[in-house]
Amino acid sequence: MRLPDESPIAAIATPPGRGGIGVVRVSGSGLDCVISGLLGEARAAALAPRHAAYGPFLAADGSEIDRGLALHFPAPHSYTGEDVFELQGHGGPVVMQLLLRRVLEAGAPIGLRLAMPGEFTQRAYLNEKLDLAQAEAVADLIDATTEQAARSATRSLAGEFSQEIHALVEQVIHLRMLVEATLDFPEEEIDFLERADAFGQLARIRATLAGVLARARQGALLREGLNVVLIGRPNVGKSSLLNALAGAEVAIVTPIAGTTRDRVAQAIQVEGVPLNVIDTAGLRDTADEVERIGIARTWDEVAKADVILHLQEAGQGGATAAAAAGARVDPNAVPGAGAIDADAIDAGIAARLPAGVPIVRVLNKIDLAGEGARVERVGGRPSAVWLSARGGEGVELLRAALLELAGWQGAGESQFIARERHLQALRAASDHLDAAEENARRRGEQLELFAEELRLAQEALSEITGEFTPDDLLGVIFSRFCIGK
Repeated sequence: MRLPDESPIAAIATPPGRGGIGVVRVSGSGLDCVISGLLGEARAAALAPRHAAYGPFLAADGSEIDRGLALHFPAPHSYTGEDVFELQGHGGPVVMQLLLRRVLEAGAPIGLRLAMPGEFTQRAYLNEKLDLAQAEAVADLIDATTEQAARSATRSLAGEFSQEIHALVEQVIHLRMLVEATLDFPEEEIDFLERADAFGQLARIRATLAGVLARARQGALLREGLNVVLIGRPNVGKSSLLNALAGAEVAIVTPIAGTTRDRVAQAIQVEGVPLNVIDTAGLRDTADEVERIGIARTWDEVAKADVILHLQEAGQGGATAAAAAGARVDPNAVPGAGAIDADAIDAGIAARLPAGVPIVRVLNKIDLAGEGARVERVGGRPSAVWLSARGGEGVELLRAALLELAGWQGAGESQFIARERHLQALRAASDHLDAAEENARRRGEQLELFAEELRLAQEALSEITGEFTPDDLLGVIFSRFCIGK
């Protein structure tokens, strides 16, 4: 596969700002002028492949810009599969910019240019040093927010996810060859396929794919995390619950209604799963313009939530349950701070919550109501958690309920990182295999449909590793990398 632009590229490969070490990376062909320009002719000639050499980095007039390590990785034994030259110097931003400017100056005769975001890894993919799933795992490892996510990204980078996909593709190809070989003999096709256990092969492929999809969902959860939105009327304990989940005082808590005027987000982790917990303004009618804006933003966050925690006070009636049971409730009936009908307030909030999003009632302040910490379930799923945000009783039950709602089944050694596009490809392959099953035992023209569904399943799987991937998708994927990687 050819590069869209084969010009040599250069970039600072370490984060901006001060640091002990900074790296300038160059990749492409014909880098001799860059190496000799920065090291001098004698040191450039003595530079051994894949061996670090310490010494000065030279300006055009021969003066010293910095001192550090120089490394040369001749193609194809490099990260990108091209010649790669690296300068590892002191990590000050001025020094790094001086080195990069000098590298570009020395490489001007060969058309050396600044790299685009992700271009080094894109070249590694195009030069078949990595497949697409492994290339994405590079960015996921850099962006990992939990230890478990980092471990899973490392396994994907090592090729564990790709190996499972390749194994599935090979099984589908084998079955395709078997099916397509029978198309010229329609009178014998079903007997031949049964003797070759084609239907058993299809069943095993579907079972294997289901297992990969289940683990990919877990990997996607590690990467994407879960948006958890706390809503409720003022002074019900939303900010206290955020602090309890975070284990720190991240939100201001006072007895004054309307203390929280805007969203307060805090990233936490539970068993290695990242959760983005969002505290919102208390919901009520108010003449305060700032508070009204905060309430409007609350509903914006609700629309983007993966899980909604509707906080209420333990010991107050069951109007929310009545609303859920179909009682007629005005969805805009959110009385002001002086109202005493808490049930009507909670029911009005509940009536506005979106369908299709898991909603858990959190009955807070059990210490004041004389209740015990517990979880209530509907249809086997958590529907309500009784707790005390201030005292901490029941908070662990809520954490476990959130993991359960997310579908988290626990970390495993076979865990790999995954993205939404991987899930979409796996679901598409599963749908095609389901369609193949429907056509598998039918005669005549249906066998051609069987073969076609297998082909489409193979293409969907191959999109994950990049064997069948549109160029515009590659542009989107690599543009989200950092510069220098």
